[in-house]
Amino acid sequence: MFICSFNLKYMSIIIAENLSKSYPVAVKQPGIQGTIAHFFRRTYRSINAVENISFEIAPGEVVGFLGPNGAGKTTTLKMLTGLIHPSSGKIKVAGHIPFRRQEAFLQKITLVMGQKQQLIWDLPAIDSLKINAAVYNISDKEFQRRVSELTEMLFLEGKLTQPVRKLSLGERIKAELLAALLHRPHILFLDEPTLGLDINAQVAVRDFLREYNQRYQATVLLTSHYMADITALCQRVLLIHQGKLMYDGSLDGLLERFAPYREIYVELAQPLPTEKLMSYGEVQLLEGRAVRFLVQRDALTRTVSQILADLEVVDLTVTEPPVEEVIGRVFQAGFV
Repeated sequence: MFICSFNLKYMSIIIAENLSKSYPVAVKQPGIQGTIAHFFRRTYRSINAVENISFEIAPGEVVGFLGPNGAGKTTTLKMLTGLIHPSSGKIKVAGHIPFRRQEAFLQKITLVMGQKQQLIWDLPAIDSLKINAAVYNISDKEFQRRVSELTEMLFLEGKLTQPVRKLSLGERIKAELLAALLHRPHILFLDEPTLGLDINAQVAVRDFLREYNQRYQATVLLTSHYMADITALCQRVLLIHQGKLMYDGSLDGLLERFAPYREIYVELAQPLPTEKLMSYGEVQLLEGRAVRFLVQRDALTRTVSQILADLEVVDLTVTEPPVEEVIGRVFQAGFV
């Protein structure tokens, strides 16, 4: 486990201290006797969805929240937004205790879940937006101004008067974002906001979130399985695994700690067999004259020099390994 020390004590807008959430799960033995016993006297075991995690986030930060399915990401977001009560620990978001669900708190936050929708399916999106405006006591003049501004930022001109069911998936997700941000929250909790979108729609959503963060200095906690979302928006990441926070630090620091190697791409003048290349590093790819090696960082300079001296090289490139690959190796290794 590796946790960076961030001096955020006096400036944090999100504070989680030893946050935990456990659920009782009924245990049933197989067979008819197990069913009867389960009916009259149930026994339970406790599942720890989140276990003693602590972190702080400063105003205006965009932080990636990473972990495999079932790691505890969504449970954590639900505790931070007050949808569920923590089993233990303390939370403060914008100076409020989330599960009290005070109006002043709800005015400052929003939660966007990529697999959920708030827009009414058969009505034009603008009608749902008017309902949101009424809920948040937004005046008609201010409503028109905010809708116009967000519509321009999201490239939704002419789309809000169409029934939601007639919008493309990308347009619908952007309209959902508009609805979630209509009250101009200071803190955005985003759970897979680009889920299921094609590459162009993903890029459009990322560009919008970046612009929104810069324009309003909004704080963003973002979960995503698309690593391009994280690399495009986040300088800091939190890694959670089996309910435990395993890393809190920079994205670059994650690569340095968990990817102690570089990739060398080589284009040779003529193809060579694998056995003649293995001495230079781990051969990850061999397709005709193209070779990809995996090399320890401390051996990089020596290996590059050796390749250039021994082989007839047309082109050579040194890169960091893809972040997706690093995260996959981290979870497969179970952390250290």
